[in-house]
Amino acid sequence: MACDALIWGLLFVGCSVQILWAISEDDPLEYMSKEEKEALKEEARDMFYHAYNAYMDNAYPADELMPLSCKGRYRGSEPNRGDIDSTLGNFSLTLVDTLDTLVVLGDLEEFENAVKLVTRDVSFDTDIIVSLFETNIRMLGGLLSGHILAEYLQQRADIMPWYRGELLDLAKDLGYRFLPAFNTTTGIPYGRVIFQGHLKINLVF
Repeated sequence: MACDALIWGLLFVGCSVQILWAISEDDPLEYMSKEEKEALKEEARDMFYHAYNAYMDNAYPADELMPLSCKGRYRGSEPNRGDIDSTLGNFSLTLVDTLDTLVVLGDLEEFENAVKLVTRDVSFDTDIIVSLFETNIRMLGGLLSGHILAEYLQQRADIMPWYRGELLDLAKDLGYRFLPAFNTTTGIPYGRVIFQGHLKINLVF
């Protein structure tokens, strides 16, 4: 206990010295002006749309855009990249992963259009091996956040009256396909799972 108290005391003194040294410098601390923040915000917006429009114009419905050829990468039709390709599943990964960003940017019209594309085109009825981690955080996460935002906008912004939980249905379908990966003796899920059409999943590793 005495040792712990000494360590915490030294940390406190060290932090205090650093703070006092920082505020005693000749040059005052500088913060970004409102104009600088606005300029950086617009720069970030431009960067997003540069990437998003390039993907939509040249790659959709592929999972990702190949920047050198400016073509879409489809799992199984391009040269195999080993384990890195387990991230892809031919389910328009980039678009699903981008749904919430469109709302953050305030582009509700494009968000609605993107949701329509996802609900029309995305399916998990395929024989393919995917990374559990990547598909979980990007596909399942994208579908769930997109669903929450779609329902929120229905109530608050009075848009998307046609939406009836289609993204949530896709998320449930995907989640059920993940379940065999958690059937382990250790409780630690397998790293990859094999999808087989219509929920016939018989191998995880």
